[in-house]
Amino acid sequence: MLVVLYSRQGCHLCDVARDVILAERSGAAFAFEEVDIGGDDALELEYGVRVPVVEIDGHARFEVDVDPAAFAALVRRG
Repeated sequence: MLVVLYSRQGCHLCDVARDVILAERSGAAFAFEEVDIGGDDALELEYGVRVPVVEIDGHARFEVDVDPAAFAALVRRG
């Protein structure tokens, strides 16, 4: 399972989303990548106002707010 966080520097909600994801790593096995959209016009266009965006196995599951319980349920059922 691959979890990707699309974020940008200085984004408080991105920091919160990252914390939720990292807190779950001890209870579930998944790969984690973070992509900074800053400076990439294509990514800014796609994700700009929606960051943080969390994708799980290529499917966007969360935008702006990551619910810890919902995220845990998705990654633990893997």
